[in-house]
Amino acid sequence: MHPTYVIPGLRTPFCKVDGPLKGFDAIEMSVPVVQAMAAIAKPDLMIWGTVIPSLRWSNIAREVLMDAKLDETMPAYSTVQACSTSMVGVFQAAGLLSEHAPLAMVGGVEAMSQVQIGLTQGLSNWLRAVMQARTFGQRLDALGNIKFKDVRLDIPSVKNRSTGKSMGEHCEEMTKRWKIPRDAQDRLAYQSHARAVKAMSDGFFDDLIISINGIAKDGIPRADSTPEKLATLKPAFDRSGSGTITAGNASPLTDGAAAIWVANEQGLAKLPTDVVHVKLLDYEMAGVDIFTEGLLMAPAYAIPRLLARHGLMLTDIDLWEIHEAFAAQVHCNIAAIENESFLREKVNVNHPLGKFPWERLNPNGGSVAIGHPFGATGARILSQATKELAAMGAGKKAIVSICADGGLGTVALLESV
Repeated sequence: MHPTYVIPGLRTPFCKVDGPLKGFDAIEMSVPVVQAMAAIAKPDLMIWGTVIPSLRWSNIAREVLMDAKLDETMPAYSTVQACSTSMVGVFQAAGLLSEHAPLAMVGGVEAMSQVQIGLTQGLSNWLRAVMQARTFGQRLDALGNIKFKDVRLDIPSVKNRSTGKSMGEHCEEMTKRWKIPRDAQDRLAYQSHARAVKAMSDGFFDDLIISINGIAKDGIPRADSTPEKLATLKPAFDRSGSGTITAGNASPLTDGAAAIWVANEQGLAKLPTDVVHVKLLDYEMAGVDIFTEGLLMAPAYAIPRLLARHGLMLTDIDLWEIHEAFAAQVHCNIAAIENESFLREKVNVNHPLGKFPWERLNPNGGSVAIGHPFGATGARILSQATKELAAMGAGKKAIVSICADGGLGTVALLESV
């Protein structure tokens, strides 16, 4: 790779589903972010994504570009990889930068309050046949072909299609396999809220968030969160008596949009001279067999491979930003990468990586507290990590990791300059 840089972008506040941003669809939520980014610099390429599909558009990136009144000669395409959507967009941009397209705007959005309820395929086929009938007799015949089993709505849910299980159910299985106790999950969730609240109070997010609908701050971090309160919450996915994942130690359904810059040396020159930036040294993607491994365990494969490629130990990384889909998922992946037999037998990394430096994890809060709009999380977490890492001085390294539905994981290695 030629030297590639990531530069913090802008985002909306992240708000709980059916909250202050419920009136915005995915395009409407994205446009203010894209316009604010374009006011800083003119990009040469735009990559945008959303996970929840809509019948009203196919290439959301192009629709956002047009509604934002950006240069229509600029290429814009959509990408999707579940929770890793806008992170994989960054990886794609890194491979597409050139002297002709040195600066890319990458991002994503999730309008979870605007999920489109559909018809079953059978009902859709029947309705289309009725509408296409050319005579009264043909229409009567078509009307009579309806099947009772098809007369229902198709309501999207946060479940894996192949297994039929929710993300929380899969994570409960991982939690039992890696023996992660409830109190460890609640402690991480409390830490996430406490750090996010402090970061908000200190103004850390002020230059990362734009105001939308009169809202200028994230709406999810709780200043009144305590380990004692978290301990009173009931399990949300496994109510057999052995469940440990609750609404308090899991990321909430969230509305929000986020963007980030990706640039080569020429692209960096198009941005303000004092812009914060770090180098994208390398990245890794991994997939696991979701029927034999945990659905959200792919980072435990990607992280060791990336570290081993650069001869790094866990403690050689100065900053860790790990997506908190669930507090349990963070614990499971870290337990795996600390486990020598797992590294040797599963990942084919034949030397131990050492102990994980927990004090370096998510210093300004993570997804449990900040929220998780699927398509936007990659841009959010990379922007946050870039700002944090740049403040540490030159030569420092960060790992940014996201797990994704389908048994996928994406990991970036950053270095401050």
